[in-house]
Parts: sequence; C-alpha cells; structure tokens
Amino acid sequence: MTKHSEFYFPSSDGKTSIHAEEWLPEGEIKAVLQIVHGISEYVGRYAPFAEFLNEHGFAVIGHDHLGHGKSVAEGAPMIYFGEEDGWKNVVDDVHKLRLMGGEKFPGVPYFIMGHSMGSFITRTYLIRYPGEVSGAIIMGTGQQSPLLIAGGKLVAKMVGGKGGYDKTSDMVTNLAFGSYNKSFAPARTNFDWLSVNEENVDRYIADPLCGGDATVGLFRDMLGGLSFIRKQENVNKMDKAKPVLFISGDKDPVGDMGKGVKAAYETFKKAGISDLSLKLYPGLRHEILNEREKQEVYDYILGWLEKRI
Repeated sequence: MTKHSEFYFPSSDGKTSIHAEEWLPEGEIKAVLQIVHGISEYVGRYAPFAEFLNEHGFAVIGHDHLGHGKSVAEGAPMIYFGEEDGWKNVVDDVHKLRLMGGEKFPGVPYFIMGHSMGSFITRTYLIRYPGEVSGAIIMGTGQQSPLLIAGGKLVAKMVGGKGGYDKTSDMVTNLAFGSYNKSFAPARTNFDWLSVNEENVDRYIADPLCGGDATVGLFRDMLGGLSFIRKQENVNKMDKAKPVLFISGDKDPVGDMGKGVKAAYETFKKAGISDLSLKLYPGLRHEILNEREKQEVYDYILGWLEKRI
C-alpha cells in the first residue's frame, strides 16, 4: 500500500507556492528518491513508478517546477520560470525540497532522479550542491553543442526583446522541439518522439497540464543551464564519490539517439566519478518509464538503487 499526500512550500522566486507530492511505503523506509520532472509535465505523472518503489521500501518525493502543474502563481503564465534567475530558482527549489526531505526522512540514503529538462536541472544541482545526495539517476538527457546553444540564445534574445519573455513563440518552439519528430516520419502526432507506446502519447496529449509550448523566457533560462552543465570545469565540481546512472532510450531525440547521452556520460567520466553507469534501451524513445517495456526499466533502476544503499 502507498500513502500519498500533497503539500506546498515557498519557491526561491519569493512569490510562488510550489506544489509537491510524496508517496510513502508501509513500514520501514530504507531510502528516498526525489524526482525532478521534465518540461511541460508535472511530478504526478510519476505516480506508477513511485508506487512500484514503495512496494520495495522506498519513499518518493517530488514537486512541480515553477510554471508547471500546480506551481503557477495567480496571473503568471504556464511554463515560465520568471523574469530573472529562473534556472537558479528552479535548482534552488530542488534543494529546498531536498532539505525538507532530509529532515522528514533522517538517517536513510537519499537519491535524486531527473528526467529530460529535469536531467539538466539535476546535473546543475549536482554541480552547485555537491555531496547533498547519495547518488543520481540522469534520465532522458543530452549534450547540446555550443553552436546550437549560442544560436538559441540569440533567437531567444531577439524574440523575447520584441514580444516579451513571458510569451510563447512558434519560432522558438520549432527551434527547441521541431526536429524531434523528424526521425519518426510519417508521424501520427506531434509527440510521437515521446514514446513508441501510442497509449502514452495519447494520454500526454489529452492531459491539460502536458504538452504546452514553453515561453521564450524558459527557453532562454534552459539554454543558460545547458551551457553551464556542458563545461568540464563545472562538471569537475561534483562529488566524485557519489554514484551516477545515465539511462535513456537509444531512439530518444533529446539525447541525439544515444550520442548525446554518451557525450554527457564522458564528461562525468572525465571528472572522475568513481561509480558511473550507462544504460541505453534499444528502440525506446524519450519516456522510458512509460513505454510498454517499463517494467524492465523499473526493475533495472530498482536494482541499481538497492546495490547502492
């Protein structure tokens, strides 16, 4: 049985209430996993995975990022971090929840898992707050080129300066996500890149809290984060003793069909992370927790965690 609850805490932006959820197992808690979700979604989508981990004695905790799910201030746009310091605030919110989780579950190993944009946030967190977790799972990640990042920043500055950073832009959306579906032509939907599992794609499209276009400001902030995490001198600041697992589908366009995942893995290897693993699932796309083979993924992550408690 799972005991599920929801709560709020103040964001680092000083004005937004952050919505959080926790899934607790019956009996003794042997470890905690904090989930950091991706863009245009929310942490509640991870409930089936959380309940699976509960069956094995893990507590699971997570929150909706600024501008996502139920973490949207009154009158604020969706999928927007804020006027300034957006990436910093989002990472600091992860740390706030980490401290709260540590107080609630003292004395047990505490892991973190970031998916997609959440993987970029988690990689930033590991650099800015080294040693704060027992280990990390980096899921659905990638490694964008400096040229692509620089070009994106230029477009965001041009579009945001003209129309506002709190607005969406077809040009920016196409630049950020437009290429993801090309490998799956002829595509059934605009989100075929998410999953081979059509039921998952359809649920995502039908969910009003999923699939919205990111604001120009969020795109700008994320590009800043991508620039930060690809620099080797920053990656070198992580705690070398904490284990890290890279896990993705090898047909995930966010990870350049595995090439970007391997590139990110190599920066961690070069930094000297002592316990570093890489797992690519043949044929799976972006949301490996929602593919038809999800039980295999669930079991692999569970095994990785249990070996590191």
